[in-house]
Order: sequence, then structure tokens, then C-alpha cells
Amino acid sequence: MPYAAITYDVKPGHEAEIRDVFSRFRRPESPVLHDADGAPVGMLLGTGLFIQGGLMIRVIHYEGGTVEDVARHMSVQEGVHLIETELAPYLATPRATDTTTPEGFVAHFETALMAEVQQFQLPGEIAERIREKAFAGDG
Repeated sequence: MPYAAITYDVKPGHEAEIRDVFSRFRRPESPVLHDADGAPVGMLLGTGLFIQGGLMIRVIHYEGGTVEDVARHMSVQEGVHLIETELAPYLATPRATDTTTPEGFVAHFETALMAEVQQFQLPGEIAERIREKAFAGDG
């Protein structure tokens, strides 16, 4: 199950305000990802948001589909657009594209996407065997 990470260039010293903005985030109506033709191809599993100084990173965990499918999905979520509006005063660099449109949001997402260096995950069957052994008290 892949991960993607996108960066936000934010003004340092506004961590509390940015935390407050994201405390009002509304989850997507559905976690289902669709391809460009509208066919279901995957699912968003979770996200995490991290900030330090002028850098904020959103880590996105998904299965199936592509990063473009993730971006397309996020581009039509009302909660994402509300956060984009509230976050604007705290951006050190204003958005180069209009993120209110799906095309603009996807273009920005591609620009903000961090290059993958490495991803690692235990295969499901191995993880399950380890989990069973560890929680059975054999540890």
C-alpha cells in the first residue's frame, strides 16, 4: 500500500494557527478513489500532517490507483477547498495555480509532491503471522 507526501511552504511561527485551521478539516465524503474515467480503483486509507518551522508535509496512505487518482479525488472535496482558503494567509509562497478547480489542484499537487526515495511494508501474510505470535504472548 503506497504512500505519497506533499509539501506546504508555510510561514514559520504559525504552527498554532495552522493546527487550528486543520482542526476544522472535514473528512472526504468517501475514501474511494476513481480513475480519469470514473471507475473505482482504490481507497484512501489515512493521512498524517507534520509541521516544523516553514515546512509542512502531508503523508497520504492509499491502496490501488495512482497518485494522480489521489489528487483528483482530493480536488473535488469541499473540506480540502475550505482548508486551502483558511490556510492561504499562512503560506510563505502563494499557490501558483488556482486550486479551486480540479485541474489547478491536480497541477499544484504534482508540483508539491515529494520524490519517493523508498517505501517498505511487510507483506500482509508475514505481518499477520508476526502479529498473531506477538499478541499470543509468545513475543
